[in-house]
Amino acid sequence: MFLDFGIKDIIDILCVAYLLYFVYRLMKDSGSLNVFYGILIFILIWVAVSQVFEMRLLGSIFDKLVSVGVLALIILFQEDIRRFFLTIGTQRKMSIWSRLLNRKNPQQAENPDVMKIVWACEQMSKGKVGALIIIERSMSLSDIIKSGERLDANINTQLILNLFFKNSPLHDGAMVISHDKIIAAGCILPVSHNMNIPKELGLRHRAALGITQQSDALAIVVSEETGSISLARKGEFQLRVSTEELESVLSDLS
Repeated sequence: MFLDFGIKDIIDILCVAYLLYFVYRLMKDSGSLNVFYGILIFILIWVAVSQVFEMRLLGSIFDKLVSVGVLALIILFQEDIRRFFLTIGTQRKMSIWSRLLNRKNPQQAENPDVMKIVWACEQMSKGKVGALIIIERSMSLSDIIKSGERLDANINTQLILNLFFKNSPLHDGAMVISHDKIIAAGCILPVSHNMNIPKELGLRHRAALGITQQSDALAIVVSEETGSISLARKGEFQLRVSTEELESVLSDLS
């Protein structure tokens, strides 16, 4: 049996290994890594039962499960699968070549609007003014933008402060920033139903987590109760962020 093992088989194994690694990275970026682990464990058990131990009855049951498994996965993990394919569709926009260009031209990569956002968040943090700012990246947020008031304004510290002022009619919604513009304000976001979110975090934090679970956007939250600044990305929180850390994260995005 081992005499039939040739170079073609080695290439086949390497291709499968690379494919699994590629899917792993994509699912990790889309926040659906648990689905990948579950599918991988199921495949390993299926191969062991049907090929290694040759259990005919159990193997036939697993064969039937595999035949309907795709439909079951779509029903059970539709949100995770949606994020996975959204990640695949936006890989071209984040190519290695564009990153190399940004590294070779650090002055060009610097965005002067970053400090305007940081200053606004710092002042709102000191005044305990609640705010929710969404930075659009490669995935379109057109549906979110349509739910708010279209602005298409240049990024300005005073404008951000005025929009989130407590008496402003748009202060309860989210602000969407894209391509160095304040695209819209007062936008409605999907709320995360993650039960692991700390109870002290309010609706703004749940909305920030919700949008980052469905897209690759970055969400900045200023707490109205404590004044602390938080970041949400890839469905995870980074709480109590300093202004220096916020500046660093925003500079990396620009």
